[in-house]
Amino acid sequence: MNKKIIYIVFAFLSVVVMAGCRKDLLNQNATVSPNSNTFWLTEADALTALMGNYNEFRPCFDRDYHFDGHGDFLKMYNTGAAPISITVNNPSAYGGGAAALYKELYGSINTSNYVIENVRNRLLPNAKTTASKQNLEAIIGEARLLRGIAYFRLISLWGDVPYIYKIVNAPIEVDTISRSSITKVKDSIYADFTYAADKLPNKGAAIGRAGKPAALAFRGKLQLFWGSWKKNGWPELEGFQQSAAEARVAFEGAAADFKRVINEFGLNLFRGGAPGEWGEMGKADVLPNYYYMFIPSTGNPNADGEMLMTITHGGNATGQSEEYMRVWTGVSVGLSQNQAIPRYELADRYQSTITGDFLPKMVQMNPTVPAVGNVARTTPNSSVNPESYRNRDYRMKATLLWDYEKIMGIGTTETTGFVAFLYKTWSGNITIDGVTYPAFNDNTTNLSGLQSRKFVRNYGGANRSSGDYNWPLMRLADVFLMYAEATNEVSGPQADAIALVNRVRARGKLPALAASKTATPAAFFDAIEQERIVELFGEGQRAFDLRRWRKIESVFGPAYGAGKWFQDSWGNNWERFFFNADELVYQRCYIYQIPETERVRNKNLTQNKPWR
Repeated sequence: MNKKIIYIVFAFLSVVVMAGCRKDLLNQNATVSPNSNTFWLTEADALTALMGNYNEFRPCFDRDYHFDGHGDFLKMYNTGAAPISITVNNPSAYGGGAAALYKELYGSINTSNYVIENVRNRLLPNAKTTASKQNLEAIIGEARLLRGIAYFRLISLWGDVPYIYKIVNAPIEVDTISRSSITKVKDSIYADFTYAADKLPNKGAAIGRAGKPAALAFRGKLQLFWGSWKKNGWPELEGFQQSAAEARVAFEGAAADFKRVINEFGLNLFRGGAPGEWGEMGKADVLPNYYYMFIPSTGNPNADGEMLMTITHGGNATGQSEEYMRVWTGVSVGLSQNQAIPRYELADRYQSTITGDFLPKMVQMNPTVPAVGNVARTTPNSSVNPESYRNRDYRMKATLLWDYEKIMGIGTTETTGFVAFLYKTWSGNITIDGVTYPAFNDNTTNLSGLQSRKFVRNYGGANRSSGDYNWPLMRLADVFLMYAEATNEVSGPQADAIALVNRVRARGKLPALAASKTATPAAFFDAIEQERIVELFGEGQRAFDLRRWRKIESVFGPAYGAGKWFQDSWGNNWERFFFNADELVYQRCYIYQIPETERVRNKNLTQNKPWR
């Protein structure tokens, strides 16, 4: 199917001993050109191979925030999610920009197949003890979980895809394979997740190693997506049939799996789900708990178990580092590049800690016009008045900067003291309450009036490209919200689901949902969607939600319409999408293009309907 697959097939045994998904997960001595007769001999060999599998899996998922650029609340400037390029990060016209991801996912799948087949055929039959047998089955379970997640991503984007379940021994096997129906691939993914759920321990063997809760959560998510597709339809996927009956069964299965994750393993939200402290307006020496979940020093230990599955990074000098600070902030913090900008429209999504509901939309005002007598900074509910941001969801303080908020400055690796954010003031000094601070420099890419705090370290010691944060691939809060969605689809608002949504809201110090928000399935769905927007911002979920819910048109406007303008805090138009767009533009967002380079290699690969 592609050169990446062929390379991995024939060179896998020489690369499995490379660094795995984190230094403390794989501190193995390499052997010289191992082969199947000298390598697949012990459990240690199987573990080394599994770490190679994690290493191939990691770059397919650890920059999922790029998918938020396809939604409505994040602007992504950098389209090259190195080492895997996603060439379009706008909310439209992105379905043809993921050819590299397609190839890398199959590369990860093939490393999984190598682990699965060799452990199953070479080591498992010779296991001498029950404990050894269980360990080897767990390794197979992890590899099958990774394979299932990779295929889940493939079908979520491309629908019908080729299914490769075994080691490829010759190029002809991948150069002639046809696409399998999404139903068959989904059933195979379900089988992988089920095996993993049966064989994995209740807790992963190390941070970054998956356990039973992760397998159950992904099986639940697979069924939730399947239920959404069956309920809402997928007309761009040729031959796919809606079915209310199948949707209901899928939602019921999803709810059952999520309920097990919630009830059987003693897991809890980060720091017990407590909101922590807001601190003071304009200061950053104290921040809400939600912030600390997304920096390495406090987020990585995962003592409460919120992170059901993470993708780990090794930090300085490991060759396995992350670059989240480089992406999520500007020059003043680690000489970073400000590639991810929260859109201004996100600000109004943060609800009142007093009423628990939305506040009136802020009035966007320009603080420089008129030049004399401007009262924008003091007008109540003005977008540039810092007081307009008071008494809002604590997750806002943990996620965003607005005018006159501060963030810890960092040089190359050393802290330099707090810097102040003021939209369109990217140099010089800013005086706040009689104290002067350096202005936050964001590379002048900020055109929204908001800046990111989430994912940005507030301590020194590592440069912008040497981070060691464990990227959250599956979180307990997400499971709470998916459980609420699944049960709502089957039975409407349920007391236990409402309670779980309120637990997620509580970490923003929001009151429980009002009765009107849970009175009907539609009202409760809106409440769930709201929590998904603010809780999972920047984690790569929003675009997948919009597609499975068939909500692209409701967010951006119908075909041949005015589209949607995004603005800044001053009321200026920034970007417009879907203006006078025809149906084909929308269709190409709902399903991705099978890479034409693959179709040139393999004449049996058909193309998705909107791309013909």
